[in-house]
Parts: sequence; C-alpha cells; structure tokens
Amino acid sequence: MNMSGERDEQVLLASAATGDETAFEALFRKYGRKLYSFMLPLNGAAAAEDIVQEVFFKLWKERDKLAAITHFNSYLFRMAQNQAINDFRKMARATLLPIEEAGRQETTPATDSNEEIEFKALRERVHEIIGSLPPQQRKVYLLNREQGLKHKEIAELLNISPSTVNKHLVQALHALRTGLGNHTDLLPVFFLLLSFSEKSPF
Repeated sequence: MNMSGERDEQVLLASAATGDETAFEALFRKYGRKLYSFMLPLNGAAAAEDIVQEVFFKLWKERDKLAAITHFNSYLFRMAQNQAINDFRKMARATLLPIEEAGRQETTPATDSNEEIEFKALRERVHEIIGSLPPQQRKVYLLNREQGLKHKEIAELLNISPSTVNKHLVQALHALRTGLGNHTDLLPVFFLLLSFSEKSPF
C-alpha cells in the first residue's frame, strides 16, 4: 500500500473509532471479501463466513481501539487466524474429550468468547424478529437489507408504491429496535454483516 493509501486507511480507522458507520462499512467492503477468500480454502464456506462476521463484529464492539492500529491489513488477518485456531480447538475438544475421558462423568466443555456468544444471540434474535414481521413487511425488509434492492426496485418488483416500501422499512426497523432493546448500538454493523454472503459484492 502506498503512502496515500495508508493515510486514507488511517482516516477511515480514526473515523470508525468515533462510531462513523460509513467509515466502518468502507473498511468492511475493502477487506471483507479478501478475508473471506483467504479463510475459505482453510475452513470451508460456512466457517469462513462466520469468521469474517465474528472478526468484524468484534472490531465494531471495540471500535475505540481502531485509531491506534497502524497496519490494519496484518492486524485483521491475524485476528481471523486466531479466530480460526480457536474454532478448531473448540471443535477438536468437543470431538476428542468424550473419547479421551470415556468413563468420567464430567468433561470440560469448549466455551465461546463473549463476542461470539453475543453475536450469535443477536443473530438469533434478529431472525426471530424478522420472522415475526407481517409477510409483506418482511419481504420488503429482506429485499432491501439482504439483497440490496433500492426502494424503487422493490416497489416495481412487488407492484407497490415507493412510499409504501419506505413505510414497511420504517416499521420493520422500529420492530427491530424495540425487540433488541439495549443492543441497538450494534444494529448498523449487524445489518452490514447479515448481508454478507458469497454473492455479496465488495
């Protein structure tokens, strides 16, 4: 990366550290696909996607530290490698301990980090809330948030007005904010990560 690129990246990191969602999204768009592609041969599609989500979720949770990172690319990939190693260890322990300790009544279960637990719980809760939305409202929300369609595109696809699309989205987001309570500060990054898939453009 040239000096100009490094300065631009530091600006993004500094902005994201203050809670700037647009700057954080720019970092995700820049590195999310690269990180996924790096982890894919080693972990498989589902695990690679989970690792990317969990790494960026942790970055957002600890965003106040972003401005102090000087080599973000190396830092990010090291985080992902550590996450992959931890996942592998947990899987190995879950598989091997029952065999090695056959006959013992107690085994030590593998534990997730606080960030992993929180992200998984948040993901489950969001899916529950989305699943409880009225059918048309849920369809509009998914087309917008998970498929990236614009209001006009959704309106044409569902044969409704753009204002109706906007009304459905406002109501869906209100339901999410109400249902998530104290976790609303995590919504911006969660929506970003929720849209992440192998077909997502970066």
